[in-house]
Amino acid sequence: MPTLRDLIDDGRVHVLDGAMGTMLYSRGVFVNVSYDELSLTQPELVQEVHEGYVQAGAEILETNTFGANPVKLSSHGLDDQTELINRAAVEVARKAAGGRALVVGAIGPLGIRLEPWGPTALEEAIAFFGRQVHGLLEGGVDGFILETFSDINEIEAALCAVQRSSTLPVIAQMTVGLDGNTSYGTTVETIASRLTEL
Repeated sequence: MPTLRDLIDDGRVHVLDGAMGTMLYSRGVFVNVSYDELSLTQPELVQEVHEGYVQAGAEILETNTFGANPVKLSSHGLDDQTELINRAAVEVARKAAGGRALVVGAIGPLGIRLEPWGPTALEEAIAFFGRQVHGLLEGGVDGFILETFSDINEIEAALCAVQRSSTLPVIAQMTVGLDGNTSYGTTVETIASRLTEL
């Protein structure tokens, strides 16, 4: 099985999976529960979604951990289980992959505003992301995917958290509007330049 670095470096197009939350919702899981916790409470359901993507040809699976950071988990009283939930999610995805796909740790935004837009300091954000990264590494991910970020400072915090604990490859994604800017007004040119520096 090639590594994630091999896939990034080979210059070819590679297929990742699709949405996890949408698929779980279509299987009767309502939005008032923590989708991230399902890797612990209903692992067979999460595994079934992953397996569907493998059967469809996905070469890379994203863990069911988009919101599995201590800030978002705290709204469900689960922040003390951050590492456990992330580790379990990797194990479920790995089982579903069956050696036919790589597994990357999915990390989404914290759901709070960072300085200068809000009260949360960069180092505090790095610590929050660090707990998630730790759990994903314990599970044995092949790399990381930072997804759906709007704040360049926040994706920097997430990337910093990964880089402090790992040398695995990172795919970094930001969300922009039709005008080519994030909701914070950051241009795609600035994003590309800053992420390249980081």
